[in-house]
Amino acid sequence: MLYHEYKGLKLSALGLGAMRLPVIDGDDARIDEERAGEMVACAMEQGINYYDTAWGYHGGHSETVMGKILKRYPRESYYLATKFPGYDLSNMKKVEEIFEKQLEKCGVDYFDFYLFHNVCEMNIDAYLDEKNHIFEYLSEQKKNGRIRHLGFSAHGSCDVMKRFLEAYGKEMEFGQIQLNWLDWSFQDAKAKVELLKSYGIPVWVMEPLRGGRLASLSEEDTAKLKALRPDEEIPAWAFRFLQTIPEVTMVLSGMSDMEQLKANIETYQTKDALSSEEADALLAVADRMLKEKNLPCTACRYCVSHCPKGLNIPGLLELYNEHCFTGGGFIAPMAMMAVPEDKRPDACIGCKSCEAVCPQQIKISEAMSDFSSKLG
Repeated sequence: MLYHEYKGLKLSALGLGAMRLPVIDGDDARIDEERAGEMVACAMEQGINYYDTAWGYHGGHSETVMGKILKRYPRESYYLATKFPGYDLSNMKKVEEIFEKQLEKCGVDYFDFYLFHNVCEMNIDAYLDEKNHIFEYLSEQKKNGRIRHLGFSAHGSCDVMKRFLEAYGKEMEFGQIQLNWLDWSFQDAKAKVELLKSYGIPVWVMEPLRGGRLASLSEEDTAKLKALRPDEEIPAWAFRFLQTIPEVTMVLSGMSDMEQLKANIETYQTKDALSSEEADALLAVADRMLKEKNLPCTACRYCVSHCPKGLNIPGLLELYNEHCFTGGGFIAPMAMMAVPEDKRPDACIGCKSCEAVCPQQIKISEAMSDFSSKLG
């Protein structure tokens, strides 16, 4: 197992994320504790020492199950991470109550790593609101030794991350972002890495395989990559890509079965970063995948000046592309919660004034109608 030095700690380069543990009868809230325990045993034996859970994973049961499983091992043999659930605005005034409950659920006296969960457009104002006492309380827990390292995760835009870091950046010890070879451009993960680098904050990675989307490719794309690395499996390309980014300290993978776990452990026996030629080939695959499925908006903003409703059409199309490519998900709906109701896709009146000036000839009115339908 590869390791990274971090503030005097020796962290396994691969961490086990507890969001996609094996479940019973396809029910996400019913974790198969026996199989999950076997996976943790294998991970421990093979040198993984970082385990990441959260308040809301598996219907609220992930922390409890991981706590029970990890109780079998000496506390100093692993590092446990969990998060304050700010993805739900109703939690914002409950930081003390939730933190205490998390310690109880996990059966520990302290967390090695603790995060502001999912900083995004929907919750940034609440996270920054001093009346909620979130930063104040968590900082106090760090002083008391109940949090060893304080950081944050973000699914929001680079601008949202900037707001958060302007307020709390000096106190953040790590930043967790969605980072993979597709989102390097698609979600502007490259800019997010640079932003964290400018604050001297190491990068924690989530969704290295984009929920499994990057674990298998078309025959054509697979052949292109196999021509460069005949013996490298497609999922491993995602991890090799991350090994080319020096700011990356921790890569979290939400593994659902022993086969995935063993394959990823095998990959992390060695560091074999991509060459420039290999990285270019992989990013070319990403470009093709995105062009095939996404509307080709260049954010020229000609449409905005012609929209009688004043909609931020490029911003909406960016979210529409994300929602369509992912096949749903939570990113677009959460971002939309921060958009005034009269500026959302369903505010489009279908006048097509925007389409008359669109250089890409995008059928914007149809996209807005479809987006509104998809969002429900």
